[in-house]
Amino acid sequence: MFPLLVAAATLGDKIDSAFYGFDIAIYKIFGAIQNGFLTQIAKAFTAFGDENFVIPIAVFGIVLCFFKKTRRYGFALIFAIAIGTIVTNVAVKPMVLRIRPYNTLQNSPIWGEYSKWYQTAGAFSESDYSFPSGHTTAAFEIAVSMFICFRSRAKELKAEGEKTVMGGVAWIFLVVAALTMCSRVYLMVHYPTDVIGGLLVGTCAGILGALISKLVCKGFEKTPLDKIDLEKISKNGFDKKLVSILVIVAVAGMFCNSYIPALSEGGDAQRCEYNGEYDCQNEARVDDDKYYPLDTDKDGTDEYYCKIHWKQLNPEKAE
Repeated sequence: MFPLLVAAATLGDKIDSAFYGFDIAIYKIFGAIQNGFLTQIAKAFTAFGDENFVIPIAVFGIVLCFFKKTRRYGFALIFAIAIGTIVTNVAVKPMVLRIRPYNTLQNSPIWGEYSKWYQTAGAFSESDYSFPSGHTTAAFEIAVSMFICFRSRAKELKAEGEKTVMGGVAWIFLVVAALTMCSRVYLMVHYPTDVIGGLLVGTCAGILGALISKLVCKGFEKTPLDKIDLEKISKNGFDKKLVSILVIVAVAGMFCNSYIPALSEGGDAQRCEYNGEYDCQNEARVDDDKYYPLDTDKDGTDEYYCKIHWKQLNPEKAE
């Protein structure tokens, strides 16, 4: 078992060395286009991959399952998010153990340039491992599952002789996901190869989510569960325009729930106290009962660590 753990611990380093040239070349492109306007755009789009947006979307998916007309979308969201989260956060990140670029690049020739780009972008930080990008995974699992569902429904409506814009609207999901992916590199919190990994995982999760949703909905048709439909509480059904407005308002609220807190992130945020191989720039887990201060420094101030180093320095109490 121990040799396997040692081998796994080197995967992140191997990816760093194998793709160093590629990652740095992409960083230089993003660094060259940085300006105040694009930085604000990047901060906005990165919010679409944050857990403060994704978790409410998953809850929204559960609500959609209680309406027969939207059941396919609800199940697609739930399964896509579940698969993507398990693969990225539960399986791959703990296996690869790739450290964030604002930490590992401190000992590289590019650090002088990279650190300027990182600070210019707002010095955002995370508290976990880097590969694959969780934000990118989340953005694509949602986007791809909805793209497939919207395109499928558009074909059905056209076959029935109805005009619809759903086929065109479906592409918006992919555009938002792509911009979310780019925002993570622009903000310098992920290597380009991290977001490519997130793109692959998120796309696969989205496809699987849509396929599983189709199978589950077909299974529902053969059971009493198919009769579950909250729209029946209205004798005349729901007004489509009103429902569309409510959905837009709900999604906008979820976005604000993610974007507004992000405005205060980075910059002067309290950083991890670890300073071993590098001076850790990960966000410290402050006011977190699970990751409490491990010790106190000479002036009596509590020392906080990021999730990674808290577990490394306190393995007997880490999960």
